[in-house]
Amino acid sequence: MQRKFSLNNLDLLRLLAATQVLIFHSIHHLNISNLGYWTVILEYFPGVPVFFVISGYLISRSFEKKHDIKNYFRNRFLRIYPGLWGCILATIITASIFGSINFLNKPAFAWLIAQLVGIIYTPAFLKNYGFGSYNGALWTIPIELQFYIVMPAFYFLLKKLNQFKYFFLILWVFFICLSFFLKKEFPAMGTIHESIFEKLLRYTFAPNIWLFLTGVLLQRGNAFQSKWIYGKGIFWLAAYIALSIMLPTSDIMTFVMMLLLGVTTISLAYTMPSLAGKLLKGNDISYGVYLYHGVIINVFIQLSFIGHLSLIWYILLISYTLAFISWKLIEKPMMKKKVNALLVPR
Repeated sequence: MQRKFSLNNLDLLRLLAATQVLIFHSIHHLNISNLGYWTVILEYFPGVPVFFVISGYLISRSFEKKHDIKNYFRNRFLRIYPGLWGCILATIITASIFGSINFLNKPAFAWLIAQLVGIIYTPAFLKNYGFGSYNGALWTIPIELQFYIVMPAFYFLLKKLNQFKYFFLILWVFFICLSFFLKKEFPAMGTIHESIFEKLLRYTFAPNIWLFLTGVLLQRGNAFQSKWIYGKGIFWLAAYIALSIMLPTSDIMTFVMMLLLGVTTISLAYTMPSLAGKLLKGNDISYGVYLYHGVIINVFIQLSFIGHLSLIWYILLISYTLAFISWKLIEKPMMKKKVNALLVPR
């Protein structure tokens, strides 16, 4: 059987990752507490690291196939911004209706401009709306944009070093060490006690780019052709679950398990690789699910719909519906304008 890079389940895995984020946010913000062990299982499969690994895997492949900076940034723009703008418009409409928020003022205009360029933050006039963040999932957008910016810089350095074989491996090790250092030096980062500096640091690429580089390394190593990866997703998944249960929790183990999750993700992508195509029929709604679920959660909070397990199903239904509409009307038409080096929708 011929192994093709572009024949994979990455769209399906992204959708599962977005769904994990959706359910986890719903549990937290809607005070749903009767899920038992399901909450623990969800914690074993964090969606954001999966997104970062897949992003590094696909984007590095695309850049290597066609070193065209203009088209590279054009493609990245078309992938991120149109969908994001649709979500921001939905936020303004829903916050105006369900929160009686006035967007016709200078602070709102400044906020809007910042969101349109991908500088995500929640202004003072939205702090009392919903759960206090206009869309908590969007913190990854500026980080992803930074990944896009540093990627050409890394390849430029690689070229200057005459294609040094271990360049990306050294980068990966360096950023793992940096991430571990930052976690130790700034333990409040990502918590309600974080300082302004720690929050700004969290919004940089530094703490998370090692996950992106994990995807780059797997791509550059042609992981999809490896006999240890291709078709072995169930075994990697079983090993990951077993170790998640057995190993003690620590900062070092968290890094190890996230690395293992990255390898498991790519292996699952090439295990029954036609599965995503059969199930999704080419409809990549993962980005839309990730974008819109926060909008819906805020509306539910404004309507005092909290504490009921059934709410998760409603949020899933509405988010999937909005994501499908976004895909059909916004994202897919924009994707057709991309100059793609790959036969995949990224």
